[in-house]
Order: sequence, then C-alpha cells, then structure tokens
Amino acid sequence: MLTVRQALETLLAAARPVAEVEKVATLAANGRVLAADQVSTLDVPGFDNTQMDGYAVRVADCASGAATLPVSQRIPAGHVGEPLQPGTAARIFTGAFIPQGADAVVMQEQCEAVGGNVTIRHVPQAGDWIRRRGEDITAGSAILRAGTRLRSQELGLAASVGLDLLPVRRKLRVAVFFTGDELTMPGEPLAPGGIYNSNRFTLRALLENLGCEIADFGIVPDSLVATRAVLREAADVSDLIITSGGVSVGEEDHIKPAVEAEGKLNMWQIAVKPGKPLAFGEVKQAFFLGLPGNPVSSFVTFLLFVRPFLLRLQGAEAPPPRAYALRADFAWKGDRRNEFLRARVNETGGLDLFPNQSSGVLTSTVWGDGLIDNPAGQAIAKGDVVRFLPFNELLY
Repeated sequence: MLTVRQALETLLAAARPVAEVEKVATLAANGRVLAADQVSTLDVPGFDNTQMDGYAVRVADCASGAATLPVSQRIPAGHVGEPLQPGTAARIFTGAFIPQGADAVVMQEQCEAVGGNVTIRHVPQAGDWIRRRGEDITAGSAILRAGTRLRSQELGLAASVGLDLLPVRRKLRVAVFFTGDELTMPGEPLAPGGIYNSNRFTLRALLENLGCEIADFGIVPDSLVATRAVLREAADVSDLIITSGGVSVGEEDHIKPAVEAEGKLNMWQIAVKPGKPLAFGEVKQAFFLGLPGNPVSSFVTFLLFVRPFLLRLQGAEAPPPRAYALRADFAWKGDRRNEFLRARVNETGGLDLFPNQSSGVLTSTVWGDGLIDNPAGQAIAKGDVVRFLPFNELLY
C-alpha cells in the first residue's frame, strides 16, 4: 500500500491542467482560476488624498497648536480644489484630492470651526492623514499571478485598477455516480437493508465549493455491465470521473474490473484510515477517482486527495493545507495506518476527540473542526502536541 504522501505525489504528478482559457467579467469571476498574470496600468491611489474628514493645512501655519485660520474652500471626494493659500485651511472629506500647497490633514475632531474660521488644536506633522499616490499599487506592477483562485479580495483588487474582464481557465467538468443496490434517495421509501445516499449530497457540495461543472449520473446498480456503460458515457463529457462505493474487492464491487476493462488503473490501496480503498486511473481521456462508500471515508479521502488533484487540474496554485500544532486533551492507541481523526478545538485551545471514529459515523464530520493527522503506529498521550488540519483549510 502507498503512504498518504506517495499517493498524493502520484496524483499530482499525473494531473494535466485544463488548457482552455476564457475571458469572464470580473463580477462573475469568483472562484475561477486566473490564467495569466494581471498588471496594473495605473497607480492606486491615483492622486494624493485624505484618509480622514478634516482640514487640509500647511504645517508651518499650525506650529502654535492653537492656530485660527480662515477656511478658504470646501473639497468633497471627487472634486479638485484650488491651490491652498498660505495662512488658510481647506475643509476636506475622506478620499478627496489634497490641494496643492497643503502638506498635512488635521482630523475634524482636533479642530473647532466657528463661522468662516477653524482653530487647529493640534500640531500636525508633514504627511499626516495623507494617502500618497501609488502607495498601494504602482503602474506596471503585477497585482495577481496566474494560478490564483479568485476570491472576494482578489476581485476587489482587480476592480481597483479598472479590470472589467479576467482571463480564467475554463471550469473543470466532473462526472459523478454512486454504486450500490442498497442506495436510496431521500424522499423515497427506504426498503429493508436500504440506506440513504448521503455521499451524493456531500460530494456534490464539495465539488460545487471548488467551482466544478457537475454531470451527475446518479445511482448505478451493482452490475459490471451497468458500471462499464456509465463509465463510458461519463468519460465522454468530463475531465474527471468520481465514483463512490464499489472499490473494495467483494463480489459486488465492480469498479476495479470496470475501470480496467474500459481504461487503466494506476493506483488502488493507500495506508490511510479512514479510506484505505482509493482507485485512480483513466477512462478514455478522463481521469478516474473511485472513493470508498463509507461516508466518512469518502469525505476524508476527498479532502486529502481529490481536492488537491482537482486544484491541480484547474491550474491553481495549491500549497499544502496549513497544519497547526495543538494539544491533545485525550489519549489514543494509534493504528498501523496513517489516521485522520475527527476532533474539535475546546475552550482551552486543546483538542477533543469525537468518541466514535468509525468510518460510518457522519456526525463526527459535523461535530468536528478538522482532522488530526496521526502518523502510522503513533499512540497519542494526553497532553501530546498533534498536527491538526482545520476543515476551513480543506473544504475550499
């Protein structure tokens, strides 16, 4: 069996990012992967402006700490004032141009306006409350790099330099189906021996979080013929096929022989708990990933293996998730496989363990804040420091 690291390295080495690029409106680019560096054509800010409502002054006129100056003009945001004459002040509002001749802004709370005059009850320093032209972005500088997954802050940055269109890689097309005669959809009667298909909802939501286009082929019967037929159909419309269930070696587990018949299988078992059976291969031009049927195994293997593989296929820069060294407030005997234990952070900053770590206990994924990455053969004593992967590092 491959280690977790070996399996992930195998997947990432095989990934071929989608090549097609399209331009989309910046307003519609949330979650997309940038296909080319973006360079600003202008300075931000584009002019010296005030950070505060107050008065633009000459420092030399305010050295007394109680200077009374006539207010010579009023400058709202979006307007350009006249040059500031010595011995005067300009009423100015946040974001407005600094008038020529002014070298500081005094916030209005430090001023007292009476009639047409203002008393400056402060000794300003040159540059106070002035945002200088280009202090955030200079023209010609790269503001966003190719491979960036665009979030709200990147979209705001792009808009701040006037970019209304962004070149992005096309969305990844992912086909999914779920094997098992026992599977039933919520809302339908549950037959004896049947279970509701939770994995369909979990995996679809995970794929939607990652901005994929999903072709859902639903529940496929436990049949080699049926499995092969759906694999062929799914391969024609997708870059990646993901299945859940049927990846073990029982008589009713048909994924392995079906993939081998329609394509090739490159990887089969991983020394990970939960989630030992994980199939990786290709069918026609599409990649294939077969996840376990147990709901926690399916969820965890998606986070550990499918997510980074998907990001690589999308052309995204995908650094490893950040892990945090936290105190274990429990004891654990360990396992011969690399375990990923569901845990949550308690009020004292330590970790509590969900009491039932079975691969079928989906409540542990809702209760928990993340996964403890426990190496193979490693026991945990209460008070030990462990490696914790928060879900917010793994879900998006």
